[in-house]
Amino acid sequence: MPGILVVAEHLDGRLSDISRELIGAANSIKAGTGSLLHVLVIAKSARNLASRLDLEGVDELFMVETASDHFDPLVYEEAVCKIGADVRPAVILVGHTCNGMAYGAAVAARLGCGFASDVLGLAMDGDELVATRSAYGNKVEMELAFPGKRVRLFTLRGATFAAPEAAGAARMTPVEVDLAALEGVSSHVEYQEAPPSDIDISKTDFILSIGRGIQDKDNLPRFAALSAKLGATFACSRPIVDAGWLPKAHQVGQSGKVAANCKLYIALGISGAVQHLFGMKHVDTIIAVNTDPNAPIFNVATYGTTIDLVELTEALERQFN
Repeated sequence: MPGILVVAEHLDGRLSDISRELIGAANSIKAGTGSLLHVLVIAKSARNLASRLDLEGVDELFMVETASDHFDPLVYEEAVCKIGADVRPAVILVGHTCNGMAYGAAVAARLGCGFASDVLGLAMDGDELVATRSAYGNKVEMELAFPGKRVRLFTLRGATFAAPEAAGAARMTPVEVDLAALEGVSSHVEYQEAPPSDIDISKTDFILSIGRGIQDKDNLPRFAALSAKLGATFACSRPIVDAGWLPKAHQVGQSGKVAANCKLYIALGISGAVQHLFGMKHVDTIIAVNTDPNAPIFNVATYGTTIDLVELTEALERQFN
Protein backbone atom coordinates (compact mmCIF):
# COMPACT_ATOMS: atom_id res chain seq x y z
CA MET A 1 0.00 0.00 0.00
CA PRO A 2 1.48 3.40 -0.99
CA GLY A 3 1.88 6.22 1.49
CA ILE A 4 -0.51 8.24 3.62
CA LEU A 5 -0.64 12.04 3.50
CA VAL A 6 -1.99 13.95 6.51
CA VAL A 7 -2.78 17.65 6.12
CA ALA A 8 -2.16 19.54 9.35
CA GLU A 9 -4.46 22.31 10.56
CA HIS A 10 -3.67 25.34 12.68
CA LEU A 11 -5.40 28.51 13.80
CA ASP A 12 -3.82 31.80 14.78
CA GLY A 13 -0.41 30.18 15.07
CA ARG A 14 -1.61 27.23 17.18
CA LEU A 15 -1.88 23.64 16.00
CA SER A 16 -5.42 22.29 16.19
CA ASP A 17 -6.07 19.04 18.08
CA ILE A 18 -7.30 17.48 14.84
CA SER A 19 -3.75 17.57 13.41
CA ARG A 20 -2.45 15.09 15.98
CA GLU A 21 -5.66 13.05 15.80
CA LEU A 22 -5.17 12.67 12.03
CA ILE A 23 -1.70 11.26 12.68
CA GLY A 24 -3.23 8.82 15.16
CA ALA A 25 -5.77 7.72 12.55
CA ALA A 26 -3.01 7.28 9.98
CA ASN A 27 -0.99 5.16 12.41
CA SER A 28 -4.00 2.87 12.90
CA ILE A 29 -3.91 1.84 9.23
CA LYS A 30 -0.18 2.19 8.68
CA ALA A 31 0.81 -0.78 10.84
CA GLY A 32 1.63 -3.86 8.81
CA THR A 33 1.18 -2.15 5.44
CA GLY A 34 4.69 -0.79 4.99
CA SER A 35 3.26 2.64 4.20
CA LEU A 36 5.15 5.88 4.71
CA LEU A 37 3.32 8.55 6.67
CA HIS A 38 3.79 12.09 5.39
CA VAL A 39 2.46 15.17 7.17
CA LEU A 40 1.98 18.43 5.28
CA VAL A 41 2.20 21.77 7.09
CA ILE A 42 1.18 24.90 5.17
CA ALA A 43 2.04 28.12 6.99
CA LYS A 44 4.26 31.17 7.17
CA SER A 45 5.91 29.54 10.18
CA ALA A 46 5.77 26.02 8.69
CA ARG A 47 9.01 24.73 10.22
CA ASN A 48 8.03 25.81 13.72
CA LEU A 49 4.64 24.10 13.49
CA ALA A 50 6.05 21.03 11.74
CA SER A 51 8.55 20.41 14.55
CA ARG A 52 5.60 20.00 16.94
CA LEU A 53 4.15 17.28 14.73
CA ASP A 54 7.25 15.11 14.73
CA LEU A 55 5.35 12.34 16.46
CA GLU A 56 5.55 8.57 16.56
CA GLY A 57 4.80 7.04 13.17
CA VAL A 58 5.53 10.14 11.08
CA ASP A 59 8.20 9.45 8.43
CA GLU A 60 8.37 12.83 6.69
CA LEU A 61 7.17 16.36 7.35
CA PHE A 62 6.56 18.50 4.27
CA MET A 63 6.76 22.25 4.88
CA VAL A 64 5.17 24.72 2.47
CA GLU A 65 6.03 28.30 3.37
CA THR A 66 3.28 30.85 2.65
CA ALA A 67 2.99 34.62 2.97
CA SER A 68 0.57 34.29 5.87
CA ASP A 69 -0.28 31.85 8.65
CA HIS A 70 -3.97 32.39 7.96
CA PHE A 71 -6.07 29.80 6.17
CA ASP A 72 -7.08 30.19 2.54
CA PRO A 73 -8.84 27.28 0.79
CA LEU A 74 -7.26 28.02 -2.60
CA VAL A 75 -3.76 27.92 -1.12
CA TYR A 76 -4.44 24.63 0.65
CA GLU A 77 -6.05 23.10 -2.43
CA GLU A 78 -3.06 23.98 -4.61
CA ALA A 79 -0.48 22.80 -2.07
CA VAL A 80 -2.21 19.50 -1.34
CA CYS A 81 -2.69 18.79 -5.06
CA LYS A 82 1.00 19.53 -5.69
CA ILE A 83 2.20 17.24 -2.90
CA GLY A 84 -0.40 14.64 -3.83
CA ALA A 85 0.82 14.55 -7.41
CA ASP A 86 4.46 14.22 -6.30
CA VAL A 87 4.03 11.69 -3.47
CA ARG A 88 1.12 9.78 -5.03
CA PRO A 89 -0.31 8.62 -1.68
CA ALA A 90 -3.03 6.02 -1.44
CA VAL A 91 -4.79 7.95 1.33
CA ILE A 92 -5.12 11.66 2.12
CA LEU A 93 -6.49 12.56 5.56
CA VAL A 94 -8.03 15.98 6.28
CA GLY A 95 -9.93 17.24 9.30
CA HIS A 96 -13.72 17.37 9.06
CA THR A 97 -13.65 21.01 10.09
CA CYS A 98 -14.68 24.31 8.54
CA ASN A 99 -11.22 24.52 6.97
CA GLY A 100 -11.05 20.92 5.83
CA MET A 101 -14.49 21.04 4.23
CA ALA A 102 -13.51 24.22 2.37
CA TYR A 103 -10.87 22.48 0.24
CA GLY A 104 -11.11 18.70 0.78
CA ALA A 105 -13.77 17.97 -1.84
CA ALA A 106 -12.00 20.20 -4.39
CA VAL A 107 -8.76 18.25 -3.92
CA ALA A 108 -10.64 14.96 -4.26
CA ALA A 109 -12.18 16.16 -7.53
CA ARG A 110 -8.88 17.35 -8.98
CA LEU A 111 -6.97 14.19 -8.07
CA GLY A 112 -9.84 11.83 -8.93
CA CYS A 113 -10.00 10.45 -5.39
CA GLY A 114 -12.56 8.24 -3.77
CA PHE A 115 -14.09 10.55 -1.18
CA ALA A 116 -15.92 10.28 2.15
CA SER A 117 -16.62 13.00 4.70
CA ASP A 118 -17.09 12.97 8.49
CA VAL A 119 -15.36 9.60 8.77
CA LEU A 120 -15.34 8.13 12.28
CA GLY A 121 -13.54 4.84 11.66
CA LEU A 122 -10.76 3.44 9.46
CA ALA A 123 -9.79 -0.22 9.13
CA MET A 124 -8.04 -2.56 6.74
CA ASP A 125 -10.08 -5.45 5.32
CA GLY A 126 -7.36 -7.50 3.69
CA ASP A 127 -5.80 -5.13 1.17
CA GLU A 128 -8.85 -2.85 1.07
CA LEU A 129 -9.21 0.25 3.22
CA VAL A 130 -12.69 0.63 4.70
CA ALA A 131 -14.02 3.93 6.04
CA THR A 132 -16.96 4.17 8.45
CA ARG A 133 -19.27 7.16 8.56
CA SER A 134 -22.80 7.91 9.75
CA ALA A 135 -25.67 7.94 7.27
CA TYR A 136 -29.42 8.60 7.10
CA GLY A 137 -29.34 11.36 9.69
CA ASN A 138 -27.01 9.38 11.95
CA LYS A 139 -29.47 6.48 12.09
CA VAL A 140 -26.94 3.95 10.79
CA GLU A 141 -23.22 3.56 10.31
CA MET A 142 -22.07 2.88 6.77
CA GLU A 143 -18.87 1.15 5.69
CA LEU A 144 -17.39 2.42 2.43
CA ALA A 145 -14.69 0.98 0.20
CA PHE A 146 -13.38 2.38 -3.08
CA PRO A 147 -12.16 -0.49 -5.28
CA GLY A 148 -10.42 0.76 -8.38
CA LYS A 149 -9.56 4.14 -6.87
CA ARG A 150 -5.84 4.77 -6.59
CA VAL A 151 -6.28 7.57 -4.05
CA ARG A 152 -8.88 8.02 -1.32
CA LEU A 153 -9.45 11.28 0.54
CA PHE A 154 -11.27 11.30 3.87
CA THR A 155 -12.25 14.13 6.16
CA LEU A 156 -12.12 12.74 9.70
CA ARG A 157 -14.38 13.62 12.63
CA GLY A 158 -12.62 15.39 15.47
CA ALA A 159 -12.24 14.01 19.01
CA THR A 160 -12.58 10.49 17.58
CA PHE A 161 -9.08 9.13 16.90
CA ALA A 162 -6.42 8.91 19.63
CA ALA A 163 -3.42 11.15 19.03
CA PRO A 164 0.09 9.72 19.50
CA GLU A 165 2.07 11.04 22.45
CA ALA A 166 5.58 9.72 21.81
CA ALA A 167 8.07 11.78 19.81
CA GLY A 168 9.18 10.71 16.35
CA ALA A 169 12.24 11.12 14.13
CA ALA A 170 10.72 12.39 10.90
CA ARG A 171 12.63 13.88 7.99
CA MET A 172 11.93 17.61 7.51
CA THR A 173 11.46 18.49 3.83
CA PRO A 174 10.81 22.04 2.54
CA VAL A 175 8.64 22.07 -0.60
CA GLU A 176 8.21 24.91 -3.07
CA VAL A 177 4.68 25.43 -4.38
CA ASP A 178 4.01 28.20 -6.91
CA LEU A 179 1.11 30.15 -5.44
CA ALA A 180 1.74 33.40 -7.30
CA ALA A 181 -0.66 32.60 -10.14
CA LEU A 182 -3.63 31.77 -7.91
CA GLU A 183 -6.62 34.04 -8.45
CA GLY A 184 -9.13 34.89 -5.75
CA VAL A 185 -6.84 34.38 -2.75
CA SER A 186 -8.29 36.21 0.25
CA SER A 187 -6.57 38.89 2.31
CA HIS A 188 -6.65 38.40 6.05
CA VAL A 189 -8.00 41.41 7.97
CA GLU A 190 -8.02 40.26 11.59
CA TYR A 191 -8.54 37.25 13.81
CA GLN A 192 -11.30 37.48 16.39
CA GLU A 193 -11.09 35.09 19.32
CA ALA A 194 -14.22 33.13 20.17
CA PRO A 195 -15.62 34.01 23.60
CA PRO A 196 -13.66 32.09 26.27
CA SER A 197 -15.27 28.91 27.55
CA ASP A 198 -14.40 26.47 30.30
CA ILE A 199 -16.23 23.54 28.69
CA ASP A 200 -15.51 21.22 25.78
CA ILE A 201 -18.61 19.34 24.65
CA SER A 202 -16.54 17.01 22.46
CA LYS A 203 -14.50 15.62 25.36
CA THR A 204 -16.95 15.23 28.23
CA ASP A 205 -18.64 11.92 29.12
CA PHE A 206 -21.83 13.21 30.82
CA ILE A 207 -24.03 15.96 29.38
CA LEU A 208 -27.26 17.57 30.53
CA SER A 209 -28.70 19.47 27.59
CA ILE A 210 -31.67 21.84 27.46
CA GLY A 211 -33.92 22.99 24.66
CA ARG A 212 -36.86 25.30 24.05
CA GLY A 213 -38.91 23.25 26.48
CA ILE A 214 -37.44 25.19 29.41
CA GLN A 215 -39.64 28.05 28.06
CA ASP A 216 -37.93 31.07 29.59
CA LYS A 217 -34.40 32.44 29.97
CA ASP A 218 -35.12 33.04 33.64
CA ASN A 219 -35.26 29.26 34.10
CA LEU A 220 -31.69 28.87 32.84
CA PRO A 221 -29.90 29.21 36.24
CA ARG A 222 -32.08 26.47 37.69
CA PHE A 223 -31.04 23.96 35.04
CA ALA A 224 -27.41 25.06 35.19
CA ALA A 225 -27.48 24.41 38.95
CA LEU A 226 -29.11 21.02 38.39
CA SER A 227 -26.40 20.13 35.89
CA ALA A 228 -23.72 21.06 38.42
CA LYS A 229 -25.40 18.95 41.14
CA LEU A 230 -25.46 15.94 38.82
CA GLY A 231 -21.84 16.47 37.80
CA ALA A 232 -22.80 16.95 34.15
CA THR A 233 -21.55 19.35 31.50
CA PHE A 234 -24.27 21.92 30.76
CA ALA A 235 -25.23 22.01 27.07
CA CYS A 236 -28.10 23.05 24.82
CA SER A 237 -29.72 22.84 21.41
CA ARG A 238 -29.35 25.52 18.73
CA PRO A 239 -32.47 27.60 19.57
CA ILE A 240 -31.02 28.37 23.00
CA VAL A 241 -27.84 29.74 21.41
CA ASP A 242 -29.74 31.58 18.66
CA ALA A 243 -31.80 33.29 21.37
CA GLY A 244 -28.60 34.42 23.06
CA TRP A 245 -29.30 32.48 26.27
CA LEU A 246 -26.03 30.49 26.21
CA PRO A 247 -22.70 30.88 24.34
CA LYS A 248 -21.98 28.84 21.22
CA ALA A 249 -19.55 26.58 23.14
CA HIS A 250 -22.56 24.93 24.84
CA GLN A 251 -24.32 23.94 21.60
CA VAL A 252 -24.61 20.30 20.59
CA GLY A 253 -25.43 19.55 16.96
CA GLN A 254 -24.41 19.90 13.35
CA SER A 255 -23.55 23.59 13.68
CA GLY A 256 -22.26 23.14 17.23
CA LYS A 257 -20.14 20.37 18.74
CA VAL A 258 -20.42 16.59 18.51
CA ALA A 259 -20.64 14.82 21.87
CA ALA A 260 -17.92 12.48 20.67
CA ASN A 261 -16.94 10.94 24.01
CA CYS A 262 -20.26 11.19 25.86
CA LYS A 263 -21.62 8.08 27.58
CA LEU A 264 -24.75 9.58 29.18
CA TYR A 265 -26.85 12.34 27.58
CA ILE A 266 -29.89 13.84 29.31
CA ALA A 267 -32.07 15.87 26.92
CA LEU A 268 -34.56 18.18 28.68
CA GLY A 269 -37.19 19.86 26.53
CA ILE A 270 -35.39 19.09 23.26
CA SER A 271 -37.57 18.12 20.30
CA GLY A 272 -34.79 16.30 18.44
CA ALA A 273 -34.34 18.08 15.12
CA VAL A 274 -31.98 16.32 12.68
CA GLN A 275 -29.31 18.98 13.25
CA HIS A 276 -29.26 18.27 16.99
CA LEU A 277 -29.36 14.50 16.58
CA PHE A 278 -26.21 14.78 14.45
CA GLY A 279 -24.27 15.74 17.57
CA MET A 280 -25.59 13.14 20.04
CA LYS A 281 -27.49 10.25 18.45
CA HIS A 282 -24.50 7.93 18.80
CA VAL A 283 -24.30 8.29 22.61
CA ASP A 284 -24.61 4.97 24.48
CA THR A 285 -27.36 6.08 26.88
CA ILE A 286 -29.79 8.90 26.04
CA ILE A 287 -32.53 9.98 28.48
CA ALA A 288 -35.14 12.21 26.86
CA VAL A 289 -37.77 14.32 28.62
CA ASN A 290 -40.41 15.98 26.45
CA THR A 291 -44.16 16.44 26.94
CA ASP A 292 -44.74 15.75 23.24
CA PRO A 293 -44.91 11.95 22.80
CA ASN A 294 -44.24 12.36 19.07
CA ALA A 295 -41.03 14.35 19.52
CA PRO A 296 -38.26 12.92 17.26
CA ILE A 297 -35.89 12.74 20.22
CA PHE A 298 -37.74 9.61 21.37
CA ASN A 299 -36.67 7.81 18.19
CA VAL A 300 -33.08 7.77 19.45
CA ALA A 301 -33.62 7.78 23.22
CA THR A 302 -32.64 4.81 25.36
CA TYR A 303 -35.18 5.94 27.96
CA GLY A 304 -37.87 8.57 27.60
CA THR A 305 -40.68 10.19 29.52
CA THR A 306 -43.41 12.77 28.84
CA ILE A 307 -43.47 13.92 32.45
CA ASP A 308 -43.69 17.68 33.01
CA LEU A 309 -40.17 19.12 32.95
CA VAL A 310 -40.71 21.21 36.08
CA GLU A 311 -41.98 18.21 38.05
CA LEU A 312 -38.98 16.13 37.06
CA THR A 313 -36.58 18.96 37.87
CA GLU A 314 -38.12 19.41 41.30
CA ALA A 315 -37.78 15.67 42.00
CA LEU A 316 -34.14 15.65 40.91
CA GLU A 317 -33.41 18.72 43.03
CA ARG A 318 -34.87 17.00 46.08
CA GLN A 319 -32.97 13.81 45.35
CA PHE A 320 -29.60 15.50 44.88
CA ASN A 321 -30.00 18.39 47.34
